[in-house]
Amino acid sequence: MALVKYNNNSISAVTSAASIPSGAMTHIKTITISSDTNTADFIHGTSDVVFDNTYPIYVFKIINIHPSSDNVRCGYNFTTDGSNFNVTKTTSFFNTYNFESGAEAALEYQPSQDLAQGTGLASFAPAVGNGNDESASAELTIFNPSSTTFVKHFLSRCMGVESRDIAQDNFVGGYANTTSALTGVRFQFFSGDIGSGTIKLYGIKDS
Repeated sequence: MALVKYNNNSISAVTSAASIPSGAMTHIKTITISSDTNTADFIHGTSDVVFDNTYPIYVFKIINIHPSSDNVRCGYNFTTDGSNFNVTKTTSFFNTYNFESGAEAALEYQPSQDLAQGTGLASFAPAVGNGNDESASAELTIFNPSSTTFVKHFLSRCMGVESRDIAQDNFVGGYANTTSALTGVRFQFFSGDIGSGTIKLYGIKDS
């Protein structure tokens, strides 16, 4: 096979090229928290939030969420009516971690963080410290939340710094066990307030 070589002249002779497809992810809403707030809520139809059948997949990006209290986990919950965040969920939680000192590291399943038809917060973050070098960042993906036929699957992954100076990478999968459409998502620490952080909501278009 002959080797084809290109030079400046041959490249400059190109007059057109296939268009580069635009990104499939559309920004919908950003909530920025700069002082103590108990919850961060994204409810369809409120404050420009879209969370319906406009998109088949929704992604939340949680950036440097930081608790007011020390040593607290962060979680999320769903609503079907815009006010009660108590949807029944089943989840599975595992993580990897490493101490700053290097004293201990592991990959492990965390059954204590699972939900089995629970209606409370679904944990996605480690027990985050409230020091300035401690926070958590994560992604939560929810599939077809407006379906009235199937339960709603979701996945999250979080990197957080625990109060004991531990880097922890958390993986959660689960489903909201309802055939009613989900209409909103709430983020909240298990105790105390959100001291600061940014949460962004995106919709992913059909391919």
